[in-house]
Amino acid sequence: MQFKSTRAPDTLVSFKNAILNCLPANGGLYVPDAVLDMRQYILYMDPGTSYPELVATVAPALLQGELNPVSAARVAESTFDFEPQLTQLDDTLSVLTLCNGPTGVFKDYGIAFLAAVMEELLGIDGRAMILSAARGDTGVSIAHAFSGRRDMTSVIIYPSGPVRGLDPASYVTNGGNVIPIQIRGTFDDCQRLILEALNDRPFAERYGITSGNAINPGRLLPQVFYYFYAFIKLKKILTGELVFSVPTGNFGNLIAGLYAWKMGMPVNGFIAAMNANNAFGDYIMGKEFKPGKLIQTNSPALDVSLPSNYERLASFYMEAPAVMRHMVYPDAIDDRATLAAMEEAWTRYGILLDPHSAVAFAAARRLSQTAGFSGHVVVLATGHPAKHAELVSRVTGQQVAIPAAFIRLWKKTDPVATISPQLDALEGAIASCC
Repeated sequence: MQFKSTRAPDTLVSFKNAILNCLPANGGLYVPDAVLDMRQYILYMDPGTSYPELVATVAPALLQGELNPVSAARVAESTFDFEPQLTQLDDTLSVLTLCNGPTGVFKDYGIAFLAAVMEELLGIDGRAMILSAARGDTGVSIAHAFSGRRDMTSVIIYPSGPVRGLDPASYVTNGGNVIPIQIRGTFDDCQRLILEALNDRPFAERYGITSGNAINPGRLLPQVFYYFYAFIKLKKILTGELVFSVPTGNFGNLIAGLYAWKMGMPVNGFIAAMNANNAFGDYIMGKEFKPGKLIQTNSPALDVSLPSNYERLASFYMEAPAVMRHMVYPDAIDDRATLAAMEEAWTRYGILLDPHSAVAFAAARRLSQTAGFSGHVVVLATGHPAKHAELVSRVTGQQVAIPAAFIRLWKKTDPVATISPQLDALEGAIASCC
């Protein structure tokens, strides 16, 4: 599989090049040039296949010539001591739980694979510095995935506010490979600083800089695997259409699903389940994209007005506008509907959903109750209910069990440096640690 820029489709690079130099020199974002047909694997794979087995089988087929079966098995085994859980609720509805990784968010799957495959592709002589803008759980997921990885340093850049969940023993200053740096500014300042560092070629080459954020295609590609996993688990009971309902903020999960379809997974559609921000609702239906004013909701990870994957979605739209109009169904779920969905999921099915998963559940229920619909909808549950325990308890009346591992994720920790959002200040902080 080769990758191209959304702005210069004639220039192709390898997967290794795309993840180690994650922004094309000519601008844009990396997307697959062409995707391979995976039907020979997903149509005939046994429903009892474990997630590591699936990854070890599919990854070398996708990355021919770059990741052989032995390397892929090593990546899968060193990464996935956790796997998704597919729960069928009734004839029309299932939930794919993606929040059972080490930090309780779906990002664990993509970040963990990226860290392991980077270590494999770098070999014994390579090195990399992974810069990541973080907020909420992202920093913990990245630190956990890259901690202890050979010849890699993870620089995690936070906005003003408390830094939580990091293990000081993993810091470079204590012999580890993690450098948490706080910015006197906002998350947007952090993202801008990452882009400046990546686009400053001498700086990037001096340290071997890439990113652990969603702009890196190595974060996006492994999200395809859990769509395959859900289909393999369900394929024997499917009698009608198959639809995935995807909580959608930056649109990475939706794009991964569309790639899975292009790779041959039999699926009839995707619900782009957005909250009141409804970032791409009109665009998906063929209208001009105009970022709106950001609305704060009770599903904050979906509070996005300008999704970072916009160029990837636009690239897909240009290649297949009819597919986008007929396979992707936008739905906007407001706070009231989100809370009602959380309550219904518990009273009807006995499951607790965080507010982001509830957005997808509400959209799925709308479709499943539509006259004439006779298919099956898979809801992606992307966050652990314990992350929003107070809200979940208030809505459902149930006490949310807090996994012991999560307690440390909420513990306040200190960064190694606090700097102004300037590139020279960032380099100074990095240089003082390395």
